[in-house]
Amino acid sequence: MASKEEKIELILKPFRYDNDTLNDIMGRLNKEMEKGLKKETNPDATVKMLATYVRAVPDGTESGDFLALDLGGSNFRVLHVHIEKGAKDVRLQSDTYAIPESIMTGSGEQLFDYIADCMGKFLEKIGMKNRKMALGFTFSFPCKQRGLDSASLIKWTKGFNAAGVEGEDVVRLLRDAIKRRGDFDTDIVAVVNDTVGTMMACGLADHDCLIGLIVGTGSNACYMEKLDNVEIWEGDRGEPNQVVVNMEWGAFGEDGALDDLLTAYDREIDEHSINKGQQIYEKMISGMYMGELVRLVLLEMTKQMLVFGGRTSPDLETRGTFLTKYVSEIEECTYLREPIGDMGPTLKILHSLGLKHATETDCVTVKEVCRAVSTRAAHLVSAGISAIVNKMDRERVAVGVDGSVYKYHPHFKELMTQTIDKLTHCDVKLMLSEDGSGKGAALVTAVACRLAGNS
Repeated sequence: MASKEEKIELILKPFRYDNDTLNDIMGRLNKEMEKGLKKETNPDATVKMLATYVRAVPDGTESGDFLALDLGGSNFRVLHVHIEKGAKDVRLQSDTYAIPESIMTGSGEQLFDYIADCMGKFLEKIGMKNRKMALGFTFSFPCKQRGLDSASLIKWTKGFNAAGVEGEDVVRLLRDAIKRRGDFDTDIVAVVNDTVGTMMACGLADHDCLIGLIVGTGSNACYMEKLDNVEIWEGDRGEPNQVVVNMEWGAFGEDGALDDLLTAYDREIDEHSINKGQQIYEKMISGMYMGELVRLVLLEMTKQMLVFGGRTSPDLETRGTFLTKYVSEIEECTYLREPIGDMGPTLKILHSLGLKHATETDCVTVKEVCRAVSTRAAHLVSAGISAIVNKMDRERVAVGVDGSVYKYHPHFKELMTQTIDKLTHCDVKLMLSEDGSGKGAALVTAVACRLAGNS
């Protein structure tokens, strides 16, 4: 009969991937990327490979004053970004404004008038209302991009429902609102996806930063692709012969490509999600689901009498109670065993979930579960980045990374570095990206101005 340890290992085994499995995942993703880039197969591709119209990264010659607007939730920011020629970073000042729910769900005109009003207040405050500056607009909602400065909203998400915006060009709506005020003027140069901003925000410090990655509540990546490989490109084919592709890789697996790797817990998460059957790869990786995966595994182990003496608690049986930040806090403690007398972080968390009967041995098991789930996430992300790196075929590349999981999980970066090292033949540097949606949007704008010869 199997021992307790063997039964625990049997439950955790499907979360552990060897190099052969990771290479196999890379091959599958590569196939989807090719499908997304080709005109004929793009409509059926799960990974959409959207061309962003961003054609270059900073080269250090950019300079000047730029505005950035960051709209992606119930707060939005207006930023003034000053770039010095040859500098490795920027100077910025910003203000954050709350968007009242009545405006989030009112008319599109009200929403954009409110944004323009806040822009006016900000420019007044910094004393630059009479100066026309180029602006980069980070608009973190699903869009169909038709040019660097043109994007139509596909659908509202995140609690927004402003009428008359879906299907419309958000840049035109913002321009109209600014015109209606008439007390300041700006040149809206670029609409930016937050993943692209993440990459660009690192581009000043490292001009080889050609990949952007987000591992937070959601997950996505973008990278610089040769134009010759982008059949779906509808823009001009002149120099530079490249374009940043926003992969929207969270949807990888929607066609069943990852079915053999899904555990019973992944399937349960998908079953109870608001977007069943969608964003499969993202659900295996991101912070929105990591804590819930751990809770489901612990629940199964409790049923099998492997932890907590077989006794659950109402909290452990409630969806969403085991937060992803608990996974980071539990793994922060480098020792597998925590002294019970000191009430270590693991025990504190278990007590807060009503598991006051948890033992020291239970804490060890919980830590093992957290490690198995977070390590799988890091391995999956690393396989994705390695597929991109090998496709780019460069000697050196930097990856700008943002997102709460990457930032706050104690071993995520280290796990990624080790895994990418094994899966690629290239010098890959991971860089924490600061403020991709603010600074990144301004840098996209600065590069566009340089390329247009009017920086």
